[in-house]
Amino acid sequence: MSRRQRRAGFTLIELMLVIVIIATLAAIVATNLAGKSTEGKNGAATAQIASFEEALDFFEADCGRYPTSSEGLEALRTQPSGVKGWKGPYMKKEIPLDPWGNAYKYVSPGSHGGTGGTGSAVASYDLSSNGADGQEGTPDDISSWNMQKDLKDKK
Repeated sequence: MSRRQRRAGFTLIELMLVIVIIATLAAIVATNLAGKSTEGKNGAATAQIASFEEALDFFEADCGRYPTSSEGLEALRTQPSGVKGWKGPYMKKEIPLDPWGNAYKYVSPGSHGGTGGTGSAVASYDLSSNGADGQEGTPDDISSWNMQKDLKDKK
């Protein structure tokens, strides 16, 4: 057998070395990307809540009040019975679920001291997502009242 024929393939040690290098690189990349998914979903939920707030403010400007808890966010898409002045739909697309696949929680009148769109001191509504864990009242919750508080703190 000639020397060229003996060196035609890779040895087991060479293959193992390449596999170890690839696995190490994959572990480094996975570690660096692990927290980015959560940050992205939190940002998406925050943006969706801000979008709801804007639509709710338009509803309130036209109808003189925010949708009730029983009317819910669906009042932004279809006119509730007995509501005068409705000029919607205020949301172009269907009401989305939060980034974790759960419905947003909407309560009106709210109880967290938010101002709503009119700037009144009375809480107009509470709008929130239970976050990644799906549990209400945990640190990963994203809510309209915390967003408003964060904006005031930055000023």
